[in-house]
Amino acid sequence: MTIKKMLAGLALFASLALVGCGSSQSSSEEDTSLSAIKDKGTLVVAVSPDYAPFEFQALVDGKNQVVGADISLAQAIADELGVTLEISTMSFDNVLSSLQSGKADIAISGISYTEERAASFDFSDPYYETENAMLVLASKVDQYKSLSDFDGKNISVLKGSIEERLAKDQLANSNVISLTNMGSAVNELKSGKVDGVNLEGPVAEGYAAQNSDLAIATVSLEVKEGDAKAIALPKGSTALKEAIDKILAKVKSNDAYNTYLDEANTLTAVE
Repeated sequence: MTIKKMLAGLALFASLALVGCGSSQSSSEEDTSLSAIKDKGTLVVAVSPDYAPFEFQALVDGKNQVVGADISLAQAIADELGVTLEISTMSFDNVLSSLQSGKADIAISGISYTEERAASFDFSDPYYETENAMLVLASKVDQYKSLSDFDGKNISVLKGSIEERLAKDQLANSNVISLTNMGSAVNELKSGKVDGVNLEGPVAEGYAAQNSDLAIATVSLEVKEGDAKAIALPKGSTALKEAIDKILAKVKSNDAYNTYLDEANTLTAVE
């Protein structure tokens, strides 16, 4: 090989390397997930406000407002980012799809991470460990001592929730009915159309506290490690995820989320 050919080859290699570096930098610069929110000055958060104390509607100063621990968390994130919080309400089964359609920037609605969801969405670090409970009629609570007591029974769950998956996995001999609204699920329990509602522990406690005809069974479904609440983001939101994870670390260090839950429990949900 001549010196001329060697120099030409080295020049070609160098140019390709520069193109590669340029592509990498360009790809990084294309992540506008954080800058776009700051530029527009608002953080649009998708929620399904029927899941007290996480997100629900309550009268505050005479006005019907969306409140709850997740809403307080969303406000904390917006404040840290220096933008205005905008809550976008919808049914739970539309919360994640709103990210794909661009109608919301993030979703905070008692959402649990799953590998299936992670294929289509990014997730923040977890901010709350899932607890499980089975809500039943108070007059029949003594009938349920083990999961087998729910064999042949109708059990309602929130469609798309982690409780839906847990119920289908662990209540194979029950008829699991998925509904899009938790209020509807509880109403079906009160009317006798279903025998139990599987849901998040604090949510069950709220319903039981406000309805004397409801009670929490002594048996619940097994929650696996990693079944925790997290914030969902559009796929590829690396910069936004990093910013949110830093904020969540601060929230955890201050135990702020439990404070948000305590504050939410002082409010009464609007039916």
